[in-house]
Amino acid sequence: MAFADYYSGLQHVGIPASSLQASERFWEKLGFEKVGDFPAGNVIFMQRENLVIETWTGDEIVGKPGAINHISMDTSNADAAFIAAKDEGLSLLSDEVQKLPFWDKGIKFFNVQGPDGVIVEFCEIVK
Repeated sequence: MAFADYYSGLQHVGIPASSLQASERFWEKLGFEKVGDFPAGNVIFMQRENLVIETWTGDEIVGKPGAINHISMDTSNADAAFIAAKDEGLSLLSDEVQKLPFWDKGIKFFNVQGPDGVIVEFCEIVK
């Protein structure tokens, strides 16, 4: 299977914040609602229809115009996608699939870096 067959489209956009409370209020004014709150990681997820924003504190890029840390693509099998990305010769930013305790059963993800430092995350919400 080709690497492009392992993901279905945009999962979320990662935007750092200096204050989660201020960020939450801002996105609420734009019609978003909080769908995920993970205090241990200082992370919230805000959603409006099919667009999800992940925002967190503690990133050095915060406050700069255009400060988007990454875009995340939705995958149902991060492990297989990781192998396919490696076979494709993409610039992987880690040696293995990463895990975080977000959502009910966690997430599995990895990042690739493209031209000009663009970071694309491939994320599986474990079912």
